Amino acid sequence: MATDVVVIGSGVVGASIALELARRGWRVTVVDKAGGAGHGSTGASSAVVRFNFSTLASVSAAWEAHFAWRSWAEHLGSDVGDLARFERCGLAMLDVPAAPRSMYLPLFKEVGVPFEEWSSADLGERIPGIDVGRYWPPKRIDDDRFWTAAEATLGAVYTPDAGFVSDPALAAQNLAVAAKAYGAEFRFRATVHRVKRANGRVTAVMCADGSRIPCGVVVNAAGPWSSRINKLAGVGADFTVACRPLRQEVAHVAAPAGYRTGDGVGISIADMDLGTYLRGEVGGGLLVGGTEPECDPLQWVDDPDAVTMHPTMPVFQAQVTRAARRLPELEIPNRARGVVGVYDVADDWTPIYDRTELGGFYVAMGTSGNQFKNAPVVGKFLTTIIEQTENGVDHDERPARFVGEHTGLEIDLSAFSRKRPYNAENSGTVLG
Repeated sequence: MATDVVVIGSGVVGASIALELARRGWRVTVVDKAGGAGHGSTGASSAVVRFNFSTLASVSAAWEAHFAWRSWAEHLGSDVGDLARFERCGLAMLDVPAAPRSMYLPLFKEVGVPFEEWSSADLGERIPGIDVGRYWPPKRIDDDRFWTAAEATLGAVYTPDAGFVSDPALAAQNLAVAAKAYGAEFRFRATVHRVKRANGRVTAVMCADGSRIPCGVVVNAAGPWSSRINKLAGVGADFTVACRPLRQEVAHVAAPAGYRTGDGVGISIADMDLGTYLRGEVGGGLLVGGTEPECDPLQWVDDPDAVTMHPTMPVFQAQVTRAARRLPELEIPNRARGVVGVYDVADDWTPIYDRTELGGFYVAMGTSGNQFKNAPVVGKFLTTIIEQTENGVDHDERPARFVGEHTGLEIDLSAFSRKRPYNAENSGTVLG
C-alpha cells in the first residue's frame, strides 16, 4: 500500500501534479473526498485562459501554459478518450484605473505575448453592440449612480491568443487518465483524516476509513480545503501569505445576437470598470462572473462543505445587469441559472507553490480562481520544486527555476513562495 507521493486533491491542479510526477517515475497515489477528478472547484471554473497578471512570473506561466492547452493531446502524452478543447476567441481587457495598461503591457512585451491596443472606436467596431462608456468605479445596481449616463469612453487591450477550455472537469479527468497511464493510482471518496510525521518528516497519510498510506512526500492540492489539510499536518506557522475559502457564482445566460460570431463564440471581455467578466460558449451561451468590486461584499466561508451550491437571485441579477449595461442587447432572465464554486483565495490573489517547514510536505494552494489556466505548468512547477528539495537543495535558500519547454522562458519559482513579500501591485481581484 506504500507509495512515494500522496497528492491530496484531484482537481485540475492535483491531477496535473500527479501526471508530471508519474512521468518522472514517482509512484503516485491521489486521494480525494469527491467521487471523481474535477468534481470540486475545477468543475465550477469558467476556465478562461488569459495572460493579464500583475507579475512577470504569472504572465510567463500563463503564456507557457496556453501552448499546452493548444496542443492538449500532445501534452497528455497518451490516449485518454474524449478531450477537453481549447477555444481561441481572444480577450479584451477594458481600461480601468485598478489595472492600467502600464501594469501589464511591459510584461507582455518582455514575455512575448501578442496584443493590440484599442481605442474606444476600435472596441465598438470589434465587439458589435458593446457600450464603450466608462462607468468607474463599479456600483451596486440598487445605487442610483449605477444608472447614470457615461460621460467618458474607454478602450481596451486585446490579446488574440486568449480563450477558454470547453469543459474544465473533463480537462481534470483527461489529466487523471493520463496520470494513470503512467502508473498513478486514484482513490476517490477518501477523506484525509491525519498526516503522520516522525523526525520532522511526513511518513503517512491516514484516511477517515482507517486506511493508511505510507509515503515520503505529500502534496496538498486540496483547493478550498487546503488550509484544513495544512492544520492536519501542523504546517503554516512560517507562511507570510494566508488563504481563505471564498464562495463565488457564475451566471449562465443566452448571449445577445450581436455578440456572437459565426461559431457562436464572441470575444471574452474583462470588465473591471463595471465589475464583471464575460466569456462566450459554443452554441450561443454567455458566462458572466464577478471581479470582486469593492461595492460587493465578498462571501468568505469557514467551512467549504457548508456552502449552498445553488445560484442566488441577488448575485445573478447584479452580475447579469452589469453585463447588460455593457452589452445592452443582453436579456436578463427572471430566474437564476449558473454554477457556484468555492475558491481558495490567497491574500494577494497569487498562488503558493512551495515546500513547507515539514519535510516532504508541499503545497499547491491559494489558486484564487485564476490558476485553472496554469494547471499544465503547475504540475511541472511542483515536480521541479520537489525533486530539487528531495535531492537536498533548500528551495528557500536556492529557489528552483523552471524553464518552459514551449517558450524557453525561465521562471523563478520563489515568486510563488509561502514566505514571499505581499504583492502590493496586485489588482485585489481574481485578475491577480
